[in-house]
Amino acid sequence: MIYNSIIDVIGDTPLVRLNRVTDGLKLTIAAKVEYFNPGQSIKDRIALKMIDDAEKKGLIKPGGTIIEGTSGNTGMGLALVAAVRGYKCIFTTTDKQSKEKVDLLRALGATVKVCPTNVEPDDPESYYSVAKRLSEEIPNSYYPNQYDNLSNTQAHYETTGPEIWEQTDGKVTHYVAGMGTGGTVSGAAKFLKEKNAGVKVIGVDSVGSVYKKYFETGKFDKSEIKPYITEGIGEDIIPENVNFDLIDAVEQVGDKDAMQMTRRLAKEEGLFIGGSCGAAVAGALRYARNNNLGENDLMVVILPDSGTRYVSKIYNDDWMREHGFME
Repeated sequence: MIYNSIIDVIGDTPLVRLNRVTDGLKLTIAAKVEYFNPGQSIKDRIALKMIDDAEKKGLIKPGGTIIEGTSGNTGMGLALVAAVRGYKCIFTTTDKQSKEKVDLLRALGATVKVCPTNVEPDDPESYYSVAKRLSEEIPNSYYPNQYDNLSNTQAHYETTGPEIWEQTDGKVTHYVAGMGTGGTVSGAAKFLKEKNAGVKVIGVDSVGSVYKKYFETGKFDKSEIKPYITEGIGEDIIPENVNFDLIDAVEQVGDKDAMQMTRRLAKEEGLFIGGSCGAAVAGALRYARNNNLGENDLMVVILPDSGTRYVSKIYNDDWMREHGFME
């Protein structure tokens, strides 16, 4: 079969059983390995859906410019769609993102503006604010806004959820995903719970993010917001794509546990993945142990992206030692 373009191969990523890092647990844990997407991350799914929907609504015209705030992976997916469909791209990101992500976006022809991490979301210099301002200043531009654009959630309702259901023959009992924009966890959760209301959904948050406290209390506590290194999960805002009604538990994972599990997954499972993947697996294992999951349980964990984004960080021993992540 010959595909018409690279964006036609997005989705249908494999489920792979975890064997060695599960440390004697009796349940089956399967990882959905999203680096099999052409842009090497799960964000290809939402990039395609957001642009498809924008085109149908006439929100972007031929030759237009896509402007988005991104931690890197959504930008990569949008850049692929833009290359195929003839759009220009401008991305804003934060100074905590890896150099590889910025270099990859520029290699695909995008303009990248790096903004400070440790500012308020509504600060004029934040990557949210800069993206929004540029979209207002530049003619024929489109600001997808992955945080509040419900096409994000819908992409996972239409693709990720059904794939998991079919690949497990409907036997999935637990679904685990990192919480960034909220689309991945909420979209697939909605589909899976429609199929079987008993499926448990576990969101994985980062220490330094507001999600876990908000989930447990319903209160937005700014004192929870602290700097952290793990990229792609956790927030200092509550995006519209997060549907807490679909989430049964939130596990919060610190940087050290996330990075160490990421390295273990590469060495022990052959899965060369990013830090949010390690966080998701660390959170999944903790939940499985704390809830005594057994032989009748089948847990699916999303691994959102590839380790190629983090060679200078997580896979660099000097960087790991410098941050206290290696003994």
